[in-house]
Amino acid sequence: MIGQSHRAPGTLPRLLNPQRHWIAFLLVVAAAAGLAFYRLGACGICRGNEAVEAVFVQQMVERGRMLFPSINGGSPMYKPPLFHWTAAALDWALGLHRVTPLNFRLPAALYTVAGVALTMAFAYSTMSIDGAILAGLTLLSAHQYIRLGRMGRVDITLTFFETLALFAFWWWYERLPRGAGAQRAGGAMLYLCAAAIGLAVLAKGPVGAIIPCAAIGIFALSERRAADVLRHLRMGAIALAIIVGASWYLAGYMGARQALLNRQLSSENFGRFFGALGSAPPWFYLGPLLFSSMPASLLAPFAAGAALFTPADAAAAQQSARERGAVRLMAIFWLTTLAFFSVAAYKSRWYLLPMWPAAAVILAWWIRRIGARLRPGLIEGGCAAALAAAAIFNLFYIPYQEARECARYSYRSAAADIRRIVGDSQPLYAAGFADEDFAPLLFYLDRDAPFIASDLAHAPGGYIIVPGQLWAARKDRSPGFEVMLQSGAGRRKPVLLRHDAAGEANRHKELR
Repeated sequence: MIGQSHRAPGTLPRLLNPQRHWIAFLLVVAAAAGLAFYRLGACGICRGNEAVEAVFVQQMVERGRMLFPSINGGSPMYKPPLFHWTAAALDWALGLHRVTPLNFRLPAALYTVAGVALTMAFAYSTMSIDGAILAGLTLLSAHQYIRLGRMGRVDITLTFFETLALFAFWWWYERLPRGAGAQRAGGAMLYLCAAAIGLAVLAKGPVGAIIPCAAIGIFALSERRAADVLRHLRMGAIALAIIVGASWYLAGYMGARQALLNRQLSSENFGRFFGALGSAPPWFYLGPLLFSSMPASLLAPFAAGAALFTPADAAAAQQSARERGAVRLMAIFWLTTLAFFSVAAYKSRWYLLPMWPAAAVILAWWIRRIGARLRPGLIEGGCAAALAAAAIFNLFYIPYQEARECARYSYRSAAADIRRIVGDSQPLYAAGFADEDFAPLLFYLDRDAPFIASDLAHAPGGYIIVPGQLWAARKDRSPGFEVMLQSGAGRRKPVLLRHDAAGEANRHKELR
């Protein structure tokens, strides 16, 4: 699929000598690696949603809890473990036994680069080297794709496998025979699609199957080939997707992990969709959609509209029907993702991340189409230059942005001070925090500090970490606590208390 260009005979790619396609491909992928890895570990773990995942990876790598790790000895995993397993596998392969910000974010960066290479391969197989370069540069220029792809979150893993599922389906579909009596289609790409859908579920839950399958179904109906797709669909592929996607959930069910299944299926999926965890208006995504990654984000909706609503004859006059079909599938996935999360009650800019590889293909097609009508070469070259300039800006701005955001909220120094005071064998607790509040500090403590009641009335003996605001409100009503450390670090300004439960009990006896 990557061994040939799809331009008409006698024409040359406008952006590169056709004999050196592999050089362009490698240069763009190398640039993606530069953007993904440059100062990747310079910023500490300071965001709560990233720190939660870092603690789960810590549990796997440093304590061997591979299937069902928990945060702080209590809360089960927020998301399925494919990202975390990838991190653990990389650490094992590299001989690493401690989790740091760099090796924690390493799988995210690798999925980001792999997503660029995969998108370029698809664009080359359906368009040309020009399309591959433009698609790759679009992803490099997309601030949202690079920025979120450098964070230790599960969304970039979901993005990669949803993209792989979509591309593999197309590579199977384009060879699909027509008619009831046609020879049975080959199944390699179909099985790859099924495996990718199952892995997408293991990355972030049922949404990893719902959106790509919905997009594929809508595409097949719109092309009036749903019967052909169903006729050549193999039960083995369906079984593979179900087995891979359900495997971890089934293990949780067999292990009677009711809290885990409740969080995964009820809170994190249905709860978010129907509003149990909060809601936002349907127009929430308008800003992130248009302005998160200019100029690409501003142009992508117009490109998607052109892919969906340009009449077939007009498109075929400029480019092949095969190319148009591939781009229509990408546009349907792009729109399906946007519609699904716009309807969902809970919204996050992270949810738009899987749209970017599809958007890159659509945008490359649109730029080439406009270039063919107006000024061949000039439009493509000018857009490539603008995208490259945005990518260079991302190279320097994103690490600066990360460092600036973490400068005020790092708990690294506070954790070091607490560890100097509290020995590894001494009891340590926490009160007044939620999981995401406490996770950045917990990561650097690298030990459990179980939560106790925030009223401190029945606090056990030992050391207790509380937020500065909580201690300021309760210190006059909490005798028997000695302040060992007051830190100004992080958002919650932690205070370390020492509680002598035995001494307090004796005082109560003397008073009686």
